[in-house]
Amino acid sequence: MEPVGESLTARDILQTLIKARKNVRMYPDNNPMYLKTVDETFARFSRYLGEHEALTLAIKQNTIHHDGEEIYANPEKDDNFALFFFKDGVRELTFRRGLNRDEIEEFLKIIAQEFDREQVDDDVVTLLWERDFENIHYVVDEAFLVDIDEEEYERKAEETLKERLTDPNDLLRAYKDGFQGGEKTDTAVVPLSDGDLQMLVKELEKDAAGKIEKLVVILFELIYLSEKQAEIEEIFQLIREAVHYCARRGDIALIVHILHRAQHVMQEPSLKEGGKDYFTMLRYELGQERVIACLAHVLDVGLEIDTGAFGQFVGFLDKNAIPSLIHVLGELKTVRARKYIIDALIALGKKDIHAIAKGLNDERWYLVRNIIYVLRKIADRRATEHLLRAVRHSDLRVRKEAIKALGDIGSHDVVQTLRECLDDENGEVRIAGARAFGTMGTEVAKKIILEKASNKEFRDREFDEKKAFFEVLSRWKDQAVFEFLLETLRKKALFNRARNEENRACAAYALGLLGRKDAIPVLRSVGDSCGDFLRDFVHVAVRKLEGDQ
Repeated sequence: MEPVGESLTARDILQTLIKARKNVRMYPDNNPMYLKTVDETFARFSRYLGEHEALTLAIKQNTIHHDGEEIYANPEKDDNFALFFFKDGVRELTFRRGLNRDEIEEFLKIIAQEFDREQVDDDVVTLLWERDFENIHYVVDEAFLVDIDEEEYERKAEETLKERLTDPNDLLRAYKDGFQGGEKTDTAVVPLSDGDLQMLVKELEKDAAGKIEKLVVILFELIYLSEKQAEIEEIFQLIREAVHYCARRGDIALIVHILHRAQHVMQEPSLKEGGKDYFTMLRYELGQERVIACLAHVLDVGLEIDTGAFGQFVGFLDKNAIPSLIHVLGELKTVRARKYIIDALIALGKKDIHAIAKGLNDERWYLVRNIIYVLRKIADRRATEHLLRAVRHSDLRVRKEAIKALGDIGSHDVVQTLRECLDDENGEVRIAGARAFGTMGTEVAKKIILEKASNKEFRDREFDEKKAFFEVLSRWKDQAVFEFLLETLRKKALFNRARNEENRACAAYALGLLGRKDAIPVLRSVGDSCGDFLRDFVHVAVRKLEGDQ
């Protein structure tokens, strides 16, 4: 049935997204057509969100729905916009009021990537997570975020759908029916899911929260009145149990309040040294798995967390918390929970790089990749020796993340390993190595990439790989690179002409990225006497250079 009303508008916006995805993929980011595409897409969203709080799209394998109405369908595998999100576990997209042009542009760049090509390092969920959009939200089916064989795909999907939470309205109706008198009737028993139990516990403990806070205040007052060490020790045990109770409830704000009070007490001159030691122990206690595991569970089930309070909580942690955080990171099921724990590890890792690196010994590839990501964000050269070993990991995804991290760190020690990656038997590893050299941006890195791109054997590599190498070269805005690109562009061949044309197209593409307007005459002269394949790249490069201000 044809959609009507708001769903019809949503369908038009969706079609705008699909068209914009193609244009963003085709044109460079300073091309007039690219800029027009982003502006028009942003305008369509702005008009809709000016009248509505949000636009939510429900995503199935071959269809997309808005407000229960189907607004997109494609039974084919190729160019299937629904399947593009579905295969990576995205089940819902929401664009909220306040959406700005930068967010639209970044979102378009993500969906414009061709995730089935070798050179793309991450899936769509990872890139959405890394961007951390304020006004674009997504719901992920976590069963698809682990390494599942394609044959298991359909079975896993069916199992996941069976695990949906009970409708809270059904639960409340069952609750009311239980207390109503009158004639006995047949009542459907509503099973309680984990989510339902969490909701009930939260309601029951609302009243307890205020009492715990008052209890903590009393306990700290008792410390000042205590004259014996045994009394302080007993009070400390009660405060510690209060922290554990708050951790189970996910009340991080109250834990932070307790820690601030403890910190204040430690600075009190009248308090004996033995008493101060207990509060140092309290800070150490936070890093024990008993506390960390409780908080991780709260994060995983989706209860609301005060982000600011969580940041303060991490600030109180000592490096002894690192093993516990790594352990729970390997057990978490949701992207949201993993992000909190990864951020905590990044903050703590600067205190003990080697404790973080121990996570690289785990047998689970996804945990090892997360640990490499943590080391990459810390960007401490002391992690180099650990990352060099990770480059030889058995899992390709881990190897690529390690190579990316080595490029970010960029020390002289990584050059030889990255050079070896350029000759790896796997094309994805070779591309990752080239991009790592581009991130380093040193003169040595430039010479290595130039040398590799000049070799005869390089001509016979796949076009996407050659294009990635030339794109890396364009990061060096110097004369040596400019002359190499011009020479490659002009070069003709009697044999292997198709492969040579690919090299020339890559050179034209890189010249457009380089931003040198004096390349325009050469590009035009080549474009007048070449085949369609090369001509398309030449024209795009000329348009980009002419559009640069």
